[in-house]
Amino acid sequence: MRLTKFGHACVRIAHDDHVLVLDPGMFTQPEAVEGATAVLVTHEHADHVAVEHLRATDAPVFTIGAVARAIAEVAPDVSERVTVVRPGETFDVGVPVRAVGEKHAVIHPDYDRIDNSGYLLQVGDQRVFHPGDALTGPDEAVDLLLAPVSGPWLKIGEAIDFARGVGAPRTLAIHDRVYSDAGLGMADQHFRRLLGDDQEWVRLADGAELD
Repeated sequence: MRLTKFGHACVRIAHDDHVLVLDPGMFTQPEAVEGATAVLVTHEHADHVAVEHLRATDAPVFTIGAVARAIAEVAPDVSERVTVVRPGETFDVGVPVRAVGEKHAVIHPDYDRIDNSGYLLQVGDQRVFHPGDALTGPDEAVDLLLAPVSGPWLKIGEAIDFARGVGAPRTLAIHDRVYSDAGLGMADQHFRRLLGDDQEWVRLADGAELD
């Protein structure tokens, strides 16, 4: 498995002949989708999906119904390549994937909660979990957790408890564009101090690969 971290919540996973791109949004570099064989989108917020990225590839797009409807309104040409997945559904994008969860985390009680699906990918012998904008775990062992670290819906303590609860031996920071460098440095300190000794914390620059 070859995993590259791109802007904010986007990661690119290459395995055998498959290139999977998750959540290419408005903070994502265009090269993230080059050569993609499948794109997965967790929810409709612009920091997780940008139509220009979907148009830059002819790869099939897998996402939830709310995102599929939003794409159909603004990009019917892309909509032809969209497959809708449902909570708990298992599907194949070159590797097995299971959709996890149904709702975005609470931003404020006065807002309606939109739909959100995390994705648990079985990449060779590695299980990789991207939760989107939610703190809903997959309720099974994970080798690599992609953990949100900043956002208007997230406290650092909640993020750390989520990573602790998933219990992955390796946790990679995502959803990291909201904080300044100073804020991300503080988040790193908290994660490294409070995760267990058997849980490695990693944060990568945009475009960097996970060792």
